[in-house]
Amino acid sequence: MWLSTSSALRSPPAQWKSFFDSGNNHIDILVYAAVFLHEQILGFNDLLISKAKAGCQIRIALGDAHSANVRARGLEEKFGHGIETRCELALIHYRPVIGTKNIEVRTHGTTLYNSIYRADDEMFVNAHIFGVNAFSAPLWHYRKAATGTLIASYQESFDTVWETAKVVGDE
Repeated sequence: MWLSTSSALRSPPAQWKSFFDSGNNHIDILVYAAVFLHEQILGFNDLLISKAKAGCQIRIALGDAHSANVRARGLEEKFGHGIETRCELALIHYRPVIGTKNIEVRTHGTTLYNSIYRADDEMFVNAHIFGVNAFSAPLWHYRKAATGTLIASYQESFDTVWETAKVVGDE
């Protein structure tokens, strides 16, 4: 079930904060960068740390700035090296949470067909459009249904990328 067709950038920060606040068991983030989370949600890292301390398992998969797929996305979006720089900036934003129990950050070099944000049984899926920056593409809000498979399909996609991603350490 879709509830929103707004873009990720145009969704109110309070909606994003509320979404992540609702995650008590699992929070997953699969993006290339999504720096807007730190730029628009005051204390985003504190929110994640608080959730992790309460036992929430948090997995964050960011784009590898040096991967061919990230470079290709920048060219396709006519964004040049901007997306690579945003991937590096995202990693800088998440550095303070690395090493926190229940939070793991990895980098991936996969083709990113959708950005996926999960908070327990809800997902925001940012549907990517060729040649369009992710923040201008539609954002869908899904809730897990008793008989549906949509969220399970997106979760399987996340898990597949997660298994190929490289762990980011405390270096």
